[in-house]
Amino acid sequence: MENKKLSIAILDDHPLIIEGLSTLFSNHEEFDLLGGFNKSEDLYSFEEIDKIDVLLLDIFFGDNNGIDICFELKKKYPKMIILGISSQSERSIVLQLIKQGASGYLLKTAKNEEYIHCIKEAAKGKMVFSKEVQVMLDKIQLSDLKSIPRLTKREKEILALLIKGKSTQEISEELFLSFLTIQTHRRNLLQKFDVKNSLELINFANENGLLNDAHFSNSF
Repeated sequence: MENKKLSIAILDDHPLIIEGLSTLFSNHEEFDLLGGFNKSEDLYSFEEIDKIDVLLLDIFFGDNNGIDICFELKKKYPKMIILGISSQSERSIVLQLIKQGASGYLLKTAKNEEYIHCIKEAAKGKMVFSKEVQVMLDKIQLSDLKSIPRLTKREKEILALLIKGKSTQEISEELFLSFLTIQTHRRNLLQKFDVKNSLELINFANENGLLNDAHFSNSF
């Protein structure tokens, strides 16, 4: 990647952000801006999407979820480098984004030179964060990334109800599923989070901010 221009794309529903970043990249010969998109559909239908080296992805993206978009893109274009951009630096959101395959997380308030540096480093295969995010994470550990498992939509629904204090029978009735099915999902949740019981599961969710996490709450 070092011997050619880096092809950059931006997905953000704020026109001013796209305009500002576009101006930044146009002033650096080592970058080739392929496009700025304010709708995920426009990016998905972009004919040169497979040529994108680095995508700057807004995490809180209108009606869409940046973390889900990251997962979908990495599944289809595994070589694409995705850097989350946001005005917020909540630890649990950063962790979940990285778990979905992103290579870093930058604050929208970061200085231009910080953007340039982080993009170049990410292109070399490194994990990159804005300085403020790095301080907040305190040098993120691999064990932290593994601590938040990927859940199915049904598992998220059941976990949300467990957190609300619902019993297995109550969840069964609310979701119109059999008691045994809920028991199986509950057992899978305990295994995925590596906890012994529902109380430990709820405590883990609270400690890691999952209840307030945009990706988590928007999934229900």
